[in-house]
Amino acid sequence: MNLFKSRAFLLALTLILLFVPCSAFAQQEMTEEEEDAAYEAQLEQGKDYYNVNCRLCHGSNGNGKGFVSSIRYAEKNGRVLITYPRDFTVGVYRFRTTSTGCLPDIEDLKLTIKGGVTRSFMPPQDGISEEDLTAVTEYIMTFSDRFVEEDFCDVIEAKKPDTVATAHSIDKGKVVYNDMKCWECHGYEGLGDGPKSLDIVDDWGQKLLPFNFITGSLKRGSSAENIYMTFTAGLDGTGMPSYEDSLNEEARWDLVSYTLKLMGLTDQKEKDH
Repeated sequence: MNLFKSRAFLLALTLILLFVPCSAFAQQEMTEEEEDAAYEAQLEQGKDYYNVNCRLCHGSNGNGKGFVSSIRYAEKNGRVLITYPRDFTVGVYRFRTTSTGCLPDIEDLKLTIKGGVTRSFMPPQDGISEEDLTAVTEYIMTFSDRFVEEDFCDVIEAKKPDTVATAHSIDKGKVVYNDMKCWECHGYEGLGDGPKSLDIVDDWGQKLLPFNFITGSLKRGSSAENIYMTFTAGLDGTGMPSYEDSLNEEARWDLVSYTLKLMGLTDQKEKDH
């Protein structure tokens, strides 16, 4: 290829790169009517998925009153826990990365749907496509007016420090556990048998038993980050408060360390810095 042809080719290529994407983008723009139609189609797709996979427990209206309205779970120590399907109509969610009182982030909802909830009989949707996941998430949000009337809050970050699960942090966390009177519900040894353990009800008047730390995984997961998020965001609708305002970040991580100790998850990590 001679010099003239080379320059002509480069010029043509530059023009293509400059103008084709813009024209392609313009062609992809939808009118408001088309956007509404696409959203309605997405909701129909989400409704179809919900009816097949979610309605049995959560009900046709998303109020948690499906055919399976409660499930009993017996622990090794004899305690019987009763799990109720979430009532989507009130827009109150336990597993969030947002402050107490806030709506969950959309990614929080997707994570719960796809990953399920341990020890609650909420199964993971391992094979769900991203398209169906987005669609059913959007559909579930239509059950509550909160998603229309309120803005989303900022997501809380959980950056685990190196001190987590060290002996020093565990000792400090035990002090926090006692000072914050966690033992009143969870018991002195974390067995869920504190003096107030039989008096807890959720926002719907249903009886709740505090978590027994030696029985297994927490419902939202037992990583240090997940435990920290529980202490920071709280579990809205339950008796588990948020410590975002009452404990500084270091104290919350120390409480994570002690919680991991109660769960038997620090044996290989207890070391001082």
